[in-house]
Amino acid sequence: MTVPEADAMFGKPLASAETPIPGLLVWDLPVHGDARGWFKENWQREKMTAAGLPDFGPVQNNISFNDAVGTTRGIHAEPWDKWVSVATGRIFGAWVDLREGPTFGAVYTAELDPSRAIFVPRGVGNAYQTLAPDTAYVYLVNDHWSPDAAYTFLNLADETSAVDWPIPLADVEISAKDLAHPRLADVVPMRPRKTLVLGANGQLGRALRAELGDEASVEYATRADLDITSPDLASARRWRDYGVIVNAAAHTAVDAAETPEGRAHAWKANVAAVAGLARICTENGITLVHVSSDYVFDGTLDRAYREDDPECPLGVYGQTKAAGDQVVTTVPRHYIVRTSWVIGEGRNFVRTMLSLAQRGVDPSVVDDQTGRLTFTDDIARGIRHLLDSGAPHGTYNLTSAGEPTTWADVARRVYELSGHDPSRVTGTTTAAYFAGATSPVAPRPANSVLDLAKITAAGFEPPPQDERLTDYVAREGGAPA
Repeated sequence: MTVPEADAMFGKPLASAETPIPGLLVWDLPVHGDARGWFKENWQREKMTAAGLPDFGPVQNNISFNDAVGTTRGIHAEPWDKWVSVATGRIFGAWVDLREGPTFGAVYTAELDPSRAIFVPRGVGNAYQTLAPDTAYVYLVNDHWSPDAAYTFLNLADETSAVDWPIPLADVEISAKDLAHPRLADVVPMRPRKTLVLGANGQLGRALRAELGDEASVEYATRADLDITSPDLASARRWRDYGVIVNAAAHTAVDAAETPEGRAHAWKANVAAVAGLARICTENGITLVHVSSDYVFDGTLDRAYREDDPECPLGVYGQTKAAGDQVVTTVPRHYIVRTSWVIGEGRNFVRTMLSLAQRGVDPSVVDDQTGRLTFTDDIARGIRHLLDSGAPHGTYNLTSAGEPTTWADVARRVYELSGHDPSRVTGTTTAAYFAGATSPVAPRPANSVLDLAKITAAGFEPPPQDERLTDYVAREGGAPA
């Protein structure tokens, strides 16, 4: 081939084109020739991700060399992504969507030479037929082969896939295995990568189960199922099978964290364990959803805290949550969901006030801390929205909307909603409330109000606090008859 011929054939700019199969992208690659031959960048992460290629993190490069024209291989779908190209020769490629979903069975075909490549997402079946001798078929993958991985295969001769092979299959040599795979009607579709919810027995964990359901693609883990503080965490699962980890596990005993034993446990659970998760997510292309707290701030601002305000925690619990947040930001795909004053199933402030009201107790409640309640089912809905909508990765505040209030005001509203006299609740200062405490007390931020503009702009509308509180009290059986 002459230099002008090479430039004419291979001088296309880096560009991509979509196909009828979601995520399957065909790329034109610049190939530069001279009298000695030609050169191209077959995989250049910075340029290609900037142009729209997923940052799929290849870990292995494979080459299949084919002597003869008509060599035909496939149709194989593996639980990893592929970057397929040709080093020498030319192929006719066929791709069939074998993933669970509405495009199952969709087919796309194209010819590839050294100037074209294709990104093949996980679960899309891949096959090719060589159109030139000495064809070198090259593919990068983002996982290592494992006998335990879930593979999906389709018979090369399947009639329903309707691949129009340039050379009839009756005229080429095909392996017996490729002809023994099931027809499309008998193929079990490849499921999406799983979602793992940690802290499944906690208040938020239970809300996430209610929101996400018990689908096969969602797995729930308690500490007994998976100890994220274990040094063996990296080998505890086949992590490439997971697409999302929601970390709803944490040390949340704010006052206990001020003791020597509690401090050690808080740092282990809220920082060291999070670092292990962050490493796993980074290495395996997993999206990490991490739940944070208003306690990362000192509460001295005279406005609502935004996501980009500097963290300045007062106590040990807040320090560990702030440190965990910083670790999570190193994960390429992450969401930090920052909340305040969490209310869910289990022991919480609202349930305590309901119990006191029903037992005739007139409590003193702090009135110098300001914030908004956050209900766990709203956190779960917000997390699902961020994931389903593909919102930009980063930190999002998520609480109830409406006017900020104090703990004493919340208590009065609970009394009122449950049919009791709200004047029975007396306001007091934080210092007075904890005066005489015999065990360590963590400092609390006076202002816990979080700005909700970012998550609202992402399409999620947090409901008003009073509306959610009213519903919660009624559900708890505290509403008057």
